Amino acid sequence: MMLGVENFITFLVTAAFFVMIPGMDTVFVLNKSISQGRKSGIVSAMGINTGVLTHTCLSALGLSVLIAKSAIAFMVIKYIGAAYLIYIGVKKYRDTSALALENNNLLVTSTIKNDFWSGFFTNSLNPKVALFFLAFFPQFITPSKLQDPVPFIVLGITFAIIGVVWYVTLTVFASTFSTKIKGHPNSGIWLNRVSGFVFVLMGLQIALG
Repeated sequence: MMLGVENFITFLVTAAFFVMIPGMDTVFVLNKSISQGRKSGIVSAMGINTGVLTHTCLSALGLSVLIAKSAIAFMVIKYIGAAYLIYIGVKKYRDTSALALENNNLLVTSTIKNDFWSGFFTNSLNPKVALFFLAFFPQFITPSKLQDPVPFIVLGITFAIIGVVWYVTLTVFASTFSTKIKGHPNSGIWLNRVSGFVFVLMGLQIALG
């Protein structure tokens, strides 16, 4: 038993399994990596897992329980998250900028800061992540410690570290495709459209799910 956490090895294996299952976060990171390059993918992954830590803090403080029990709060967060994804999707789709080269790096329309915050909001504004943590984490916490924020934080940080490792690995492989489009600037326009379409679909999935 470690800081109120039980069966930690089992948690590691199970958490890795859940992280590796293709989902919205995976699609988001792959999209950024292929369309904008390795740095964008890595920064987006950091943003997503910072969102994981946000959900962890909410769970530790018991706020996620309040959100789960309040239909209004759940729906508000859900639709804000959906609207945000649809917004960046439409913006991306309408972007007619072509990809260019400078200092052997891909120039992208979004900054590193935007990549981070896009990943952060994509994850933190998804209330289903909060519900997942509320159902998953207690399975590995000593019953007498369920009111203690420490085990939630330990499990959340571990989950985030697993996520960073996995998404960075995906980014390294996926970003190799971005190098293939360096010699075809106009392909950047089509990548923007495909990326925008994917973001809109993710937003609709949240709104209608």
